[in-house]
Amino acid sequence: MNRSSVNHIWLHRFAVFTALATLALLAVGGVVTSKGVGMAVPDWPNTYGYNMFLFPPSKWVGGIFYEHTHRLVASGVGLLTTILAVWLWIVESRRWLRWLGVIAFFAVVLQGVLGGLRVVLFKDEIGIFHATLAQLFFALVCAMAVFTSRRWTERRAPSRLVSENTNHRAEAVLGAPVRRLVLATTVLIFLQLVLGATMRHQHAGLAISDFPLAHGKLWPATDAASVARYNSNRAEVTGANPITSVQIVLQMAHRLMALVILVCVSVLAWRVRSSGAPSNASARSKNGSQRAETVLGAPLRRLAFGWLALIFTQIALGAWTIWSNKAADVATAHVLVGALSLVTGVLGCLICFRRSPQDERSPVAAFSETAPVHGVSV
Repeated sequence: MNRSSVNHIWLHRFAVFTALATLALLAVGGVVTSKGVGMAVPDWPNTYGYNMFLFPPSKWVGGIFYEHTHRLVASGVGLLTTILAVWLWIVESRRWLRWLGVIAFFAVVLQGVLGGLRVVLFKDEIGIFHATLAQLFFALVCAMAVFTSRRWTERRAPSRLVSENTNHRAEAVLGAPVRRLVLATTVLIFLQLVLGATMRHQHAGLAISDFPLAHGKLWPATDAASVARYNSNRAEVTGANPITSVQIVLQMAHRLMALVILVCVSVLAWRVRSSGAPSNASARSKNGSQRAETVLGAPLRRLAFGWLALIFTQIALGAWTIWSNKAADVATAHVLVGALSLVTGVLGCLICFRRSPQDERSPVAAFSETAPVHGVSV
């Protein structure tokens, strides 16, 4: 193994480590929001007048512990992202991937600034953008870990590739409808995460306190008298803002979106469950069809069923969050599984839309392709 290969192996491992650190940051940030301690430290970038890194451990008490830990972990992720961006710029031959590293660097800087402005300006709306960017940043870092992996890079090397015709047969097995379904579902999950962030950062507690019904009905009443009654019956009146009819509608939209996502992922799993299966005699009769199924069909099939398991888990955690009256650990797990669901969708898009292993362009370029593949237009 030459020195260049060793460097790229360690680059990939570092990218994976950065992605795991980002997931840990999402967990700590989720705990901060779930416990409502985002303003436990009222100044930024200092911590109660101390340099952030010199704040005495003896003062890490109560909500300060969670918020200060969140800042330190965020600083660590920022450092890791900076190293990753520089490393990519030095050793990576793919120009688009080097620029992805630059984008990741500026994204993590913006994320830190948004977190600071949320404290300084005391604006919950900034917290929504902060949470949304965190999800996008996590997806970006995970994609970079995939792009630096040996499996991805070796598919670029002509000497180690199956034929282009084999790759096209695999794409034909998937079909344009499957690719579009994966993309549409990923977009829906992102919108669902935005809805969730909006609800979490309004600090109104549970706008709907029961499940599967909503205030005892399939669709709750949202008139002024009903909303006033909901607020009077809440157990958390002193610890949260009064709920509004808009928040009730948002939570119902969140529930309905979860159902739509479940249907989409279930349809995807059903569509790909037998792609390249031995019972498909016509596909098996063609030379190279086994390898065609291996190139795209098998990975997507495994991903689809893993994705379905994540969605079921996410829905169960959402219900548990309501039944537990927003227990911090359950609500945080709900956020983390949501992030993993988004990343799974992004990886699915990378599998589906990577058209040719000889293509040295950004994988994003495949989304704009309109050329037919064996009679299937994308």
